[in-house]
Amino acid sequence: METTGKPPLPARAVIDRLLKATNAHDIDALVGFFAPDYVNETPVHPDRGFTGSEQVRRNWTQIFAAVPDLVAQVTTLAQDRGHVWTEWQMSGSRGDGTPHLMRGVIIFTVEGDQITAARFYLEPVETSSGNIDAAVASQMAGP
Repeated sequence: METTGKPPLPARAVIDRLLKATNAHDIDALVGFFAPDYVNETPVHPDRGFTGSEQVRRNWTQIFAAVPDLVAQVTTLAQDRGHVWTEWQMSGSRGDGTPHLMRGVIIFTVEGDQITAARFYLEPVETSSGNIDAAVASQMAGP
């Protein structure tokens, strides 16, 4: 990490600025918040985990191209030292006009002015699988 002589941002301020860069679709600013060796864990989909800020760039380049009017919101935030628990909503329209809506939780680890790790639980909103009874029955039925 490059030293600027300024004190590091509080972890919450890093996430606030990340949100602003996301909503501005500023790919360079957005990627700049992630450490070069950033580690992304996706516990519900382990094969989707990755390391490196260049993968962040590839991901967000695709997202901004596919959802040109993407708007992100942090609906809930809690912080404990360098860990920030956030609940996100991301919405917009895909190029073909279909709605894009994702919601979920991202737990960030922030060191200095950079995000060094995240546990990612953000998923597309799905409204067609039925109510809670149907969901529990489906999950308990097994493969």
